[in-house]
Amino acid sequence: MKNKNEKNVRGKIQTVLKRRRSKEDIIFLVIVYASVLIITFSCLYPMYFTVIASFSKGSDVYLGKVNLLPSGFNLKAYIEVFENAEIWRGYSNSIFYTVAGTMVNLFLTIPTAYALSRKRMFGRGLFMTLFIITMYFGGGMIPTYLLYKNLGLTNTPWIMVISGGLSVYNVIVTRTYFQSSIPDGLYEAARIDGASEFVIFGRIMLPLSKPILAVITLYYAAGHWGSYFGAMIYLNDRKLYPLQLVLRNILVLNQSALEMMEGDTSGKLMMTLLERVELNHVMKFALVFISSAPMLVVYPFVQKYFIKGVMVGALKE
Repeated sequence: MKNKNEKNVRGKIQTVLKRRRSKEDIIFLVIVYASVLIITFSCLYPMYFTVIASFSKGSDVYLGKVNLLPSGFNLKAYIEVFENAEIWRGYSNSIFYTVAGTMVNLFLTIPTAYALSRKRMFGRGLFMTLFIITMYFGGGMIPTYLLYKNLGLTNTPWIMVISGGLSVYNVIVTRTYFQSSIPDGLYEAARIDGASEFVIFGRIMLPLSKPILAVITLYYAAGHWGSYFGAMIYLNDRKLYPLQLVLRNILVLNQSALEMMEGDTSGKLMMTLLERVELNHVMKFALVFISSAPMLVVYPFVQKYFIKGVMVGALKE
């Protein structure tokens, strides 16, 4: 009887503990899912709002009536944007700067990181120190401009391709990936088989480095695509402007036109002013969506490699 009573008591205690654990687990899961949903919504809503606002009526967007659903259907902003020939020229320029610039970046970054990851390299600590110093100290804007001008690169498309050719941060991340994710035994085995450094790098290291290549490519490509400040400094020819600078100039010109018309309150000009204010407000969202669309299209194709490369290359040292 004693044994039966003890078993019954133990069984009841275990049942109570399981219920408590299940309640705690449910509460924990509710908190986790609620937090994830809030973070996801806060990340996705700005882009969602940008899309619906770009297709909505300008007056409703200006008055703040567009929140979760679009109001009406309006393509005036996109029509005005794409009727501008500079937009298409800016697109082609940005595509060229992004593709060519990213290739130059990879050509400089990957071999540099591979060389610095090899323990047999003489003076690699000194070279790494020199690279790190450049992360904190630079020549400044004016000396850099004078250097590019003396090299004959200003007001040419090559200034957008060559400038910023190597990021020390990306070199460090790539070097860490080579050191932590590719075993030294593989390298030594290739050396024993008589493979040269070029063969090891081209036939062994690069095929095994797809995750970090995707990460670095996306970093560089996003930087080139969103760059406009360098174009403002080094380019004078409007035919060479990248997309971001073209879009900025459109917004600035629209704002300037509005400020010029505000002094005249006659009927026709007042109506024109109101229409222009509404259109200008919607155009901001259309321009943001147009400039962001290429990166949004490319990212899903490299997401798998991107996440893996970031985690492995950043956490292991």
